[in-house]
Amino acid sequence: MLYSDKVISHFKKPHNQGSIKDADAVGQVGNPSCGDIMKIYLKKGKNKKGEAIIEDIKFETMGCAAAIAVSSMLTDLAKGKTLEEAKKIEKDTIVKELGGLPPLKVHCSMLGVEALREAIKKLS
Repeated sequence: MLYSDKVISHFKKPHNQGSIKDADAVGQVGNPSCGDIMKIYLKKGKNKKGEAIIEDIKFETMGCAAAIAVSSMLTDLAKGKTLEEAKKIEKDTIVKELGGLPPLKVHCSMLGVEALREAIKKLS
């Protein structure tokens, strides 16, 4: 199974890994068939227009290299976005930004999207 250089980079040095102790919302999803579990922590803020944004985002992921890379990339894509913009992040965007994923690992990108959307839903 071949991974892109970007996947390997995000796996070896993940961005935004960890938890937020006073998070405004936490979304968690898992895949029983592969055992991956993703937890996304959000801290809400406001931009200059007064819109709610993701001021800070962290993740804890127990899973394979692809699951960790997806979580890392997802947090990069969502940080600083309005909640509406973040809700529109799709699995295909994550996969593209990572330079692709092996077909058997694309489901990891959907887990990340689901965890993010679950956390955002809790902010509403």
